[in-house]
Amino acid sequence: MNKKEDIIILAIESSCDETAAAVVKNGREVLSNIISSQIELHKLYGGVVPEIASRKHIEKINQVIEEALKTADKSLDEIDAVAVTYGPGLVGALLVGVAEAKAISYAAQKPLVGVHHIEGHICANYIENPKLEPPFLCLVASGGHTHLVLAKDYGKYQVIGRTRDDAAGEAFDKVARAIGLGYPGGPKMEKLSKEGNPDAILFPRAKIADHPYDFSFSGVKSAVLNYLNGCKMKGIPVVEADVAASFQKAVVQVLVEHAMLAAREFGVKQFAIAGGVASNAALREEMRQACEKRKIDFYHPSPILCTDNAAMIGAAAYYEYLAGTRHGWDLNAVPNLKLGER
Repeated sequence: MNKKEDIIILAIESSCDETAAAVVKNGREVLSNIISSQIELHKLYGGVVPEIASRKHIEKINQVIEEALKTADKSLDEIDAVAVTYGPGLVGALLVGVAEAKAISYAAQKPLVGVHHIEGHICANYIENPKLEPPFLCLVASGGHTHLVLAKDYGKYQVIGRTRDDAAGEAFDKVARAIGLGYPGGPKMEKLSKEGNPDAILFPRAKIADHPYDFSFSGVKSAVLNYLNGCKMKGIPVVEADVAASFQKAVVQVLVEHAMLAAREFGVKQFAIAGGVASNAALREEMRQACEKRKIDFYHPSPILCTDNAAMIGAAAYYEYLAGTRHGWDLNAVPNLKLGER
């Protein structure tokens, strides 16, 4: 692309407890990616408190956007469009970002592009992987979602598998709480798992007969809770590292098996992972080995791009912008937005 054809997008993400803004050029070059995390605040409560998250977004959003523009050395006049996550997520948190994006879009007279949060996670893979282009299969695993998505083309997705109950990240958080690790559970569980024996306890792996690509993590979570309660009642000491490692192995195995089954059935030669759980080293390694064995190219974002961030929203918005997606002043937060909906 020559200079005149460059498309620069200011992107905003506020779906949960990260207030984020980024400036992205041509969907793949990140000029800035500013994230204000609320983790320390929500640790006090053992999880995200929606009302507190919304208030913090209001406090931080202007600062984060100003920092993103300053770091990128861009003014609003140099921006081609304003993008924002409008679902799924916490409704109050989403509304802060949507209202901000609409205000900037209106004041600066720039097009408004609403982006699906999961599409953003998928598109995070484009940022560091210039060779990656659709079609490919992507596992999106986070605190709120576990999806197997066929990316047929830019902006065109088919969800072929999803969790029936808890998301993978949600199960990690709940088990972490049960063994006393606190919030956020995922990183703490991963760290503790390195000290434990993953074969110490055999926790169940759920399979759904009529939907082989779907997931269920409530059973393995319940099995861990029952194991801990059983040990307590019998006076048996609990080796927390073994519990963490065995639980992690059970979850990772299911994610990898379902993903590879889908890859074979759909004949894909490219596979990607995305979302918060995609930063888990054990999942990355197991998935890398499984893909290597099947001669499938494996892609994953850096850990910072696995968390909620605005660079991924800017990447997704670029392809939506090229496809002609524009939203009006009636754009609203849609907390249960399904992938593929407009």
